[in-house]
Amino acid sequence: MVARMLAAGTLLPLGGCGVLDHGFLNAAGPVADETRSLFLLVCFILIFVAGPVLVLTPIFAWHYRLANTKSAYRPQWGFNWPLEGLIWIPPALIVVVLAVLLWRDTHRLDPYRPLASAQAPVEVQAVALDWKWLFIYPDEGVASVDELVFPAERPVHLSLTSGTVMQSFFVPRLGGQIYAMAGMTTQLNLAASEPGRFLGENTQFNGIGFQNQKFAVLAQTADGYAAWLAQARASGKTLDRHAFKTLSARSTLAEPIRFGSVAPGLFPAILTLDNPGPHAGHAQGHR
Repeated sequence: MVARMLAAGTLLPLGGCGVLDHGFLNAAGPVADETRSLFLLVCFILIFVAGPVLVLTPIFAWHYRLANTKSAYRPQWGFNWPLEGLIWIPPALIVVVLAVLLWRDTHRLDPYRPLASAQAPVEVQAVALDWKWLFIYPDEGVASVDELVFPAERPVHLSLTSGTVMQSFFVPRLGGQIYAMAGMTTQLNLAASEPGRFLGENTQFNGIGFQNQKFAVLAQTADGYAAWLAQARASGKTLDRHAFKTLSARSTLAEPIRFGSVAPGLFPAILTLDNPGPHAGHAQGHR
């Protein structure tokens, strides 16, 4: 019994290790890779802040414990230049170094900044709904729901909005998080370094279906992407205002949906949508 408990206690900390596979620490694109590098660098610098505190606190507590009568704490107060320098100069240098690094990388990782590439980016218009994501490919004339597909090693430029409440678009292994809000657009640039399947999700709570609002992100070879476009066009479905109204209903999907054609000007029409239906329905659902 004791052996089983010890084995369980040993394996318990490993239970959450799989979570790291889906995060930016297991980066699969240039944006996530730079984010990981910055994170690790900041963590290394902060060791010099937390390290002395974590090491010296138990040492001082043990040395000046009540039972140690030979080491009574009787400070002799007085100004000391070396001590003052030790107290103020290293923290000031750490703050300056962190400020320079964060200022530089905040601009370098600006989600609106296009990624350097010899290839033109894939344009995708993303619309957040309850509880699903709609992806429109304006250049290809197709659309998909809960399935974002693009070629690996080619940038993707997303224009995001919401057809309901504010939501948050996040593909941890490829790039940062950005909000999508009704009546306006935000932008995000991503890329995958190699073909693969990744997890995408909404990280902004938006009701009872929030936990299921996840979507597949597929980075494919050029041939695989062309085959996916052909499959989408062969679906025979058209995404027009009527189909969009149906998609706007609060629901989750068992599997992705593909549309072979998209009505012209649908995304700008969603931006100017003045029908309060989705918002009113959301509000009524939480009364």
